[in-house]
Amino acid sequence: MRIIIPMAGRGSRLRPHTLTVPKPLLPIAGKTMVQRIVEDLADSMTEKIDEIAFIIGDFGKEVEAHLISVAGQLGAKGHIFYQDQPLGTAHAILCAKDCLKDHCLVAFADTLFQADFSVDPNEDGVIWVKQVKDPSAYGVVKTDEAGIITEFVEKSPVFVSDLAIVGIYYFRDGENLRKELQYLLDNDIRDKGEYQLTSALENMKQKGTRFRAGAIEEWLDCGNKQNIIDTNQRILSIKHHNVNSISAQAQLENAIVVPPCYIGAGTIIRDSVIGPFVSIGDNSRIENSVIKNSIIQSRSSISGANFSGSMIGNQVEYKGSPSDLSVGDFSTLIQ
Repeated sequence: MRIIIPMAGRGSRLRPHTLTVPKPLLPIAGKTMVQRIVEDLADSMTEKIDEIAFIIGDFGKEVEAHLISVAGQLGAKGHIFYQDQPLGTAHAILCAKDCLKDHCLVAFADTLFQADFSVDPNEDGVIWVKQVKDPSAYGVVKTDEAGIITEFVEKSPVFVSDLAIVGIYYFRDGENLRKELQYLLDNDIRDKGEYQLTSALENMKQKGTRFRAGAIEEWLDCGNKQNIIDTNQRILSIKHHNVNSISAQAQLENAIVVPPCYIGAGTIIRDSVIGPFVSIGDNSRIENSVIKNSIIQSRSSISGANFSGSMIGNQVEYKGSPSDLSVGDFSTLIQ
């Protein structure tokens, strides 16, 4: 089994946090978003994960090393591929064409899910979908009574179906997928100006490939700062079951931590109340503060704070007491 992770987009709606860190590398309850996606997929698989391909932009060597490490922790070989231009989902996946063979899972690394991703390896393909109130912003599918997909439609302003494609796909024959994607590019077949995966899926279906619709239990949006805060809260609730995850290398001095919270290695918390639903990265320092329902990334220093629903980047220095913050990396705030 191979996992393909297209993640070249930066995530403009999450600025300033994505000015220095790509969206899939933002932390959710102590792990990057892309790491959580890969681990959740691997946990559902009965088949061994042999390779994981990450399609990225120019994110730097530190990001690439992290991604290779994520694959290695699952016993898989990691590969880095580059998408230099935003030409659509089909183009993004084809950037990793050397890994498109045998059984493949494709997962776009911009949202988190709760679902059973196990598959029958003999099925032609599975496309995971979720019923949504407003399907106009999504690619959607129509299905028959047996759950077999009968039509793919890319972001239609006219109602076709409310079963939105969430961005996770299983293909029994990765090489067949590669050929269909290459056909789109070779013949310059675009939909709304881009090479769309749904066009390839429709071609495959017309040639006899049977795609089953898989069900998503919960779709955790990570599109903006408030969504990230809400998703962090939900993941802490699910993964930590109302208990704290505190690194043995963290130091707590006259501190109260209300679960569930995550506190990273090397972090020092003094004279403060933290939680519930707070995630703090490695090597940060929190003093004389009350913080709840927030994310603080690594190597930041927070003093005299009293806030909730906030998101603080890496290497931030803050002194003061606002109630709602969104502060990017390498910032200094003194109130």
